[in-house]
Amino acid sequence: MPGFELFGDLEKKEVQDVLDNGVLMRYGFDGMRNGHWKTKELEEALANRMQVKHAQVVSSGTTALTTALAVAGIGHGDEVIIPTFTFVATFEAIMMTGAIPVMADIDDTLTLDPASIEERITEQTKAIMPVHMCGSMADLGALKKICDAYSLLLIEDACQAIGGSYEGKPLGSIGDMGCFSFDYVKTITCGEGGALITNNEAYQSRAHMYADHGHDHMGTDRGEEDHLFLGYNFRISELNSAVGLAQLRRLDDFINLQKRNYGIIRTALSGVEGVLFRRIPERGVPNYSFLNIFLPNKALARNSASLLKEAGIDGCFYWYDNNWHYYRKWGHFLEAVSVYPLNPEMIGRIRERNTDRYPKSDTWLGRNISILIKLSWSEAEVQARAEKMAKVLNKALRS
Repeated sequence: MPGFELFGDLEKKEVQDVLDNGVLMRYGFDGMRNGHWKTKELEEALANRMQVKHAQVVSSGTTALTTALAVAGIGHGDEVIIPTFTFVATFEAIMMTGAIPVMADIDDTLTLDPASIEERITEQTKAIMPVHMCGSMADLGALKKICDAYSLLLIEDACQAIGGSYEGKPLGSIGDMGCFSFDYVKTITCGEGGALITNNEAYQSRAHMYADHGHDHMGTDRGEEDHLFLGYNFRISELNSAVGLAQLRRLDDFINLQKRNYGIIRTALSGVEGVLFRRIPERGVPNYSFLNIFLPNKALARNSASLLKEAGIDGCFYWYDNNWHYYRKWGHFLEAVSVYPLNPEMIGRIRERNTDRYPKSDTWLGRNISILIKLSWSEAEVQARAEKMAKVLNKALRS
């Protein structure tokens, strides 16, 4: 991770094909295309790879999440349960539809804790949105049972976990819908892009329209197409899709490289007394984009992250202090601060349903260091890195 580390001839060929063809927009201009439809190709390839009936490629992971919520009919006053540890796009997408994000704790998977969810469910709850952070999944079996018991939708935010699986099924395909990000720093990238996948015909029939101003895409003249409901411009360009198409074809190779590098570092750190590893749910396989460790306490984790950085080992994240990925620095969300006036009901509900106290989450994330796994490392480079990390951590834990 990320896929841009290994840009090559395949990506150049697909992009050049679009430039030679001259049509950069995913819809229309049929007569000029000579049969070239990169976004359609990407959607078909993604649906096949994810073992689902439908894929809708859009402009970002954020717009994928927003589209998924909208086509499921989630909007004003509805509630969606999310984890305290995610990227801000998760709650931004929910708020874009007028719904209310409701945070629940994480556990040692670094994802939604099933035990913390039921107490957060109300009559307004419409969906649970687990976020498969740093390449590994939530306990989807337990979450599905909760969704079935309360008649809730399960929408997987798999933006960081493409290529992982649960019970033999690709992440993103287990819930009612799954969403991916293909931004510049994801395992596969379009530069900017995202997608939602589903087996639900109704959701797909709405998704392609909602993401293109409501166009029904009937006929061959965009100006004569009908619009059955409101939509937005969440389209992706053919240039971005061309890059993503090439990258998707390389996904399995990328995952294998990440697995090798992940395994080398994990082996080295398993010999460090005091280091524990993130729990991966039974029958789950991560995409190996991050190796996550726990140290005995918050102070040791924070200090060790600093020592790793001082030693020149980049890509070791202490998320507990991060501005963008953990609730502690989300004052703009907890206080519902926006550049435009928000609905007073939304402001009140956000403040009422979310707090600034999640001690269980603080315990787990406070002890965590998250280690980025790069694709471009040689085996010798990752071995040297692993040994250096083990040395730094041994010293930190014994001092």
